[in-house]
Amino acid sequence: MNHITANGIDFAYLSEGDADKPLVVLLHGFPDTAKTWDRAMAALANAGYRAVAPFMRGYAPSSLASDGKYDSDTLGRDALGIIDALGGGKPAILVGHDWGASAAYSAASQGPDRIRLLITLAIPHPRSMKPTPALVWKLRHFATLRRKSAGAKLRATNFAYVDELWHRWSPSWREIPASETEAVKASLREPGSAEAACAYYAAIGLGLPESHRHRITVPTVSFAGLHDMVAPRAYEKARHCFTASYEVVQVPGGHFMHREHPDELNRELVRVVTELDAR
Repeated sequence: MNHITANGIDFAYLSEGDADKPLVVLLHGFPDTAKTWDRAMAALANAGYRAVAPFMRGYAPSSLASDGKYDSDTLGRDALGIIDALGGGKPAILVGHDWGASAAYSAASQGPDRIRLLITLAIPHPRSMKPTPALVWKLRHFATLRRKSAGAKLRATNFAYVDELWHRWSPSWREIPASETEAVKASLREPGSAEAACAYYAAIGLGLPESHRHRITVPTVSFAGLHDMVAPRAYEKARHCFTASYEVVQVPGGHFMHREHPDELNRELVRVVTELDAR
């Protein structure tokens, strides 16, 4: 475990690979932590990269946001600050899952010169998503987690809601080991962390955040789970949100595809990363 200060936050982060290798920053989502990337980090390090996975703001042992900001634009600036602090002045590869994907889209919009490849998992570009009754039902947790009592709901019955969401979002993963959610439960037990995780949802406004209103100029690869709540065709509809190259990679699994089928995901992850350097 290492620590670095970026954008006013003390970030705890995990790191694997030599410090002089090209930097890959991996951002986790909800409900999850940096430890979700352990297998991906090992695969990237073996391929010759330095993989860094921070605990997102508010997720212990990273610090809470003293200004109370947990919106996507702020999360994007967090990612850029981490790249600036650890990248040695060079642009990095940025990977994001779930809320980490939202942050990654924001970072690519705000600082395209600091990102040489954008990789997202499980979330198409928000600008391309149109609300439908089916989608609203699938995203009903948005309403639940915006409530003032959301932190208490998360903590209830040993964070049973966390397990419920993992099972709901990755329905093809029949037997999810209890160990998969141990890390996030430990993080959310720390004072203020559960409320901070819910604050990401409370920060969602009626319109798109400023950074999501613009087209992405960075080469992008989006991973779509074949059994996720957002179908792969939604990623194809997002092509108009990008001006540079854009690839959709379909992989088995649901929302937590990188944990459900790590071998397939990491093989494709290493492929798209190394192909960038081969250009």
